Amino acid sequence: MNPTDLPLFGLLDRRIAWLDARQGVLSQNVANADTPGYAARDLPSFARALSGASLAPAVTSDRHISPTAGGTAARKLASEKAPDGNGVRLDEQLTRIADTDTAHELATTLYRKYLGLFRTAIGK
Repeated sequence: MNPTDLPLFGLLDRRIAWLDARQGVLSQNVANADTPGYAARDLPSFARALSGASLAPAVTSDRHISPTAGGTAARKLASEKAPDGNGVRLDEQLTRIADTDTAHELATTLYRKYLGLFRTAIGK
Protein backbone atom coordinates (compact mmCIF):
# COMPACT_ATOMS: atom_id res chain seq x y z
CA MET A 1 0.00 0.00 0.00
CA ASN A 2 1.30 3.39 -0.97
CA PRO A 3 0.57 5.90 1.84
CA THR A 4 0.23 8.74 -0.65
CA ASP A 5 -2.91 7.04 -2.01
CA LEU A 6 -4.77 7.87 1.21
CA PRO A 7 -7.53 10.51 1.03
CA LEU A 8 -5.57 12.79 3.39
CA PHE A 9 -2.76 13.12 0.86
CA GLY A 10 -5.24 13.68 -1.96
CA LEU A 11 -6.81 16.50 0.01
CA LEU A 12 -3.41 18.02 0.75
CA ASP A 13 -2.49 17.77 -2.95
CA ARG A 14 -5.70 19.60 -3.90
CA ARG A 15 -5.11 22.24 -1.23
CA ILE A 16 -1.54 22.88 -2.39
CA ALA A 17 -2.66 23.11 -6.05
CA TRP A 18 -5.41 25.58 -5.07
CA LEU A 19 -2.95 27.67 -3.06
CA ASP A 20 -0.50 27.72 -5.99
CA ALA A 21 -3.24 28.87 -8.35
CA ARG A 22 -4.38 31.54 -5.88
CA GLN A 23 -0.85 32.84 -5.47
CA GLY A 24 -0.67 33.22 -9.26
CA VAL A 25 -3.91 35.20 -9.38
CA LEU A 26 -2.81 37.43 -6.51
CA SER A 27 0.56 38.08 -8.13
CA GLN A 28 -1.26 39.18 -11.30
CA ASN A 29 -3.24 41.63 -9.18
CA VAL A 30 -0.04 43.14 -7.77
CA ALA A 31 1.57 43.24 -11.21
CA ASN A 32 -1.43 45.18 -12.53
CA ALA A 33 -1.68 47.62 -9.61
CA ASP A 34 -1.03 50.55 -11.97
CA THR A 35 -3.08 49.31 -14.93
CA PRO A 36 -6.05 51.60 -15.56
CA GLY A 37 -9.37 49.79 -15.37
CA TYR A 38 -7.92 46.56 -13.93
CA ALA A 39 -10.17 44.80 -11.42
CA ALA A 40 -8.58 42.70 -8.67
CA ARG A 41 -9.37 38.97 -8.83
CA ASP A 42 -9.33 36.04 -6.45
CA LEU A 43 -10.28 32.36 -6.53
CA PRO A 44 -13.43 31.03 -4.89
CA SER A 45 -12.77 29.66 -1.42
CA PHE A 46 -11.17 26.24 -1.08
CA ALA A 47 -14.29 24.98 0.70
CA ARG A 48 -16.34 25.90 -2.38
CA ALA A 49 -13.81 24.16 -4.61
CA LEU A 50 -14.21 21.02 -2.49
CA SER A 51 -18.00 21.17 -2.58
CA GLY A 52 -17.93 20.32 -6.26
CA ALA A 53 -19.13 23.73 -7.36
CA SER A 54 -18.27 24.50 -10.92
CA LEU A 55 -15.09 26.51 -11.24
CA ALA A 56 -15.29 26.97 -14.98
CA PRO A 57 -14.44 30.50 -16.09
CA ALA A 58 -17.31 32.62 -17.31
CA VAL A 59 -16.96 33.49 -20.98
CA THR A 60 -18.34 36.99 -21.47
CA SER A 61 -16.62 37.72 -24.77
CA ASP A 62 -15.83 35.64 -27.84
CA ARG A 63 -12.26 36.96 -27.60
CA HIS A 64 -11.61 35.08 -24.35
CA ILE A 65 -9.09 32.26 -24.32
CA SER A 66 -10.71 28.87 -23.90
CA PRO A 67 -10.58 27.64 -20.29
CA THR A 68 -8.09 24.95 -19.40
CA ALA A 69 -8.87 21.87 -17.37
CA GLY A 70 -7.26 23.40 -14.26
CA GLY A 71 -10.54 24.23 -12.56
CA THR A 72 -9.33 27.52 -11.10
CA ALA A 73 -11.55 30.31 -12.30
CA ALA A 74 -10.69 33.68 -10.83
CA ARG A 75 -13.53 36.02 -9.99
CA LYS A 76 -13.43 39.79 -9.76
CA LEU A 77 -13.39 41.31 -6.32
CA ALA A 78 -15.64 44.21 -5.39
CA SER A 79 -13.50 47.05 -4.08
CA GLU A 80 -13.06 50.77 -4.23
CA LYS A 81 -11.60 52.02 -7.46
CA ALA A 82 -8.94 54.63 -8.06
CA PRO A 83 -9.77 57.55 -10.36
CA ASP A 84 -8.25 55.62 -13.29
CA GLY A 85 -10.63 52.69 -12.63
CA ASN A 86 -8.02 50.39 -11.05
CA GLY A 87 -9.50 48.28 -8.25
CA VAL A 88 -6.28 46.82 -6.79
CA ARG A 89 -5.51 47.77 -3.18
CA LEU A 90 -1.92 46.71 -2.55
CA ASP A 91 -2.29 46.39 1.23
CA GLU A 92 -5.22 44.01 0.75
CA GLN A 93 -3.40 41.96 -1.90
CA LEU A 94 -0.22 41.68 0.16
CA THR A 95 -2.25 40.46 3.14
CA ARG A 96 -3.88 37.80 0.95
CA ILE A 97 -0.48 36.76 -0.42
CA ALA A 98 0.92 36.41 3.12
CA ASP A 99 -2.12 34.36 4.21
CA THR A 100 -1.77 32.12 1.18
CA ASP A 101 1.94 31.64 1.84
CA THR A 102 1.23 30.67 5.46
CA ALA A 103 -1.46 28.18 4.39
CA HIS A 104 0.91 26.72 1.77
CA GLU A 105 3.63 26.26 4.38
CA LEU A 106 1.15 24.55 6.73
CA ALA A 107 -0.06 22.16 4.02
CA THR A 108 3.45 21.17 2.94
CA THR A 109 4.53 20.73 6.56
CA LEU A 110 1.56 18.44 7.23
CA TYR A 111 2.39 16.44 4.11
CA ARG A 112 6.02 15.98 5.21
CA LYS A 113 5.08 15.12 8.81
CA TYR A 114 2.53 12.48 7.79
CA LEU A 115 5.00 10.92 5.36
CA GLY A 116 7.53 10.88 8.19
CA LEU A 117 5.04 9.07 10.43
CA PHE A 118 4.49 6.42 7.77
CA ARG A 119 8.24 5.99 7.30
CA THR A 120 8.65 5.56 11.04
CA ALA A 121 5.83 3.04 11.15
CA ILE A 122 7.38 0.88 8.41
CA GLY A 123 10.92 1.26 9.80
CA LYS A 124 12.58 3.36 7.10
